[in-house]
Amino acid sequence: MSLAYFLRRLGAVLAVLCIVSVAVFAITTILPGNAALMILGENASAENLAAMERQLGLDQPVLVQYLHWVGGVLHGDFGTSLRLQLPVAQIVGEAFWNSMALAAIALVGVTVIAIPLGTFAALKRGTIWDLGIGLISYVGTALPEFVTATLLLVFFADPVRQLLPAGGFVAPAEDFGGFIKHAILPSATLGLILMAHISRQVRSELSEVLTSDYVRAARLKGVPEGRVIRRHALPNSLAPAVAVISLDIGYLLGGIIVVEEIFAWPGLGRLLIYALQNRDLPVIQAVTLLLAVVYAITNLIADLIIAKLDPRVRYA
Repeated sequence: MSLAYFLRRLGAVLAVLCIVSVAVFAITTILPGNAALMILGENASAENLAAMERQLGLDQPVLVQYLHWVGGVLHGDFGTSLRLQLPVAQIVGEAFWNSMALAAIALVGVTVIAIPLGTFAALKRGTIWDLGIGLISYVGTALPEFVTATLLLVFFADPVRQLLPAGGFVAPAEDFGGFIKHAILPSATLGLILMAHISRQVRSELSEVLTSDYVRAARLKGVPEGRVIRRHALPNSLAPAVAVISLDIGYLLGGIIVVEEIFAWPGLGRLLIYALQNRDLPVIQAVTLLLAVVYAITNLIADLIIAKLDPRVRYA
C-alpha cells in the first residue's frame, strides 16, 4: 500500500473532522437555552447571570468561544457538565467504553457468523438453504430494534424462567460473568440486525464473483474448489462487507439509543438522551464529536483494508 494513498485518506479524515467540529459547535450554540441560566436557575439575578456568563466565556465572540473549545478538546478537556458538575471527559469516557464493550461483543458475533453464512448461501445459490438464509436475513432486516429486543425479553428474561437478566449493567472488573450475562440480550438484539445486512452483502458479492472470468479460469486450470473460494473468490467479495462493517461500528456506538434504553445499558446512547433532555451542551458536544471521530477512523481503517483486498482502489 502506497504512502501517498494513506496520506490522501488521512487528509480527508482530518478535513471531515474539522468540518464536523464547526458544525457541532455551531448547532449546539444556537440551541435554545442559556448555560448560565441552567446552572443558576430561573430565579438568578441579572448580575449573577452576567458573572456566570463571563466565567463560562459566553460573553465573548462566537469565534473566540469556538477556538477556546477546540483548544480544550485537543488537550482532552471537554469542559464540565452543566447538570452533573463533573468533567465531561470522565462522563463520556465511561459511557464510551460501556458502549464499546457492547459493540465489540455484537460485532465479533456478527463477523464470525454472518460472513460464513453469506458464503454458504452463495455456494448453495438457488437451493433451499439459500432460500432459508435469505428469508432469515429479510426478517432480521425488517424487524426494528425495539421489536427484536421485546421478543428476546419475552423468550429469555420472563419472570418465570429468568434465563438471562432483563436489563442493567455489571462492570467487567467487578464480575466478568455477570457482565457477559447482562450483555447477551442487548448484543444479540444488535447482532441480529447487522447479521442480516452483512450476510446478504457477502452473499450478493460472492455470487457475482463466482461467475467472473478469473474464477472460471482458476477452475479450468484444476485449482481445488476450496482454494478457489479462499484465495480468489472470497477476498474479492469482502470489500463491500468491510465497508458495511465499518459503518456498523459507528452505528453500534451511537445508533443504539433504543437498545440501551430498553436494557438500561449506561452507554453513549442513554447519555446523549440525558444530555438532550437537560440541555447539557458540553456533554452533547463531546458525544457528537466522539461519534464523528469513531466514524472517521473506522472508515479510514476500512479504506485501508479495502485497498489491501482490491489494489485497483488505491490506484484509482
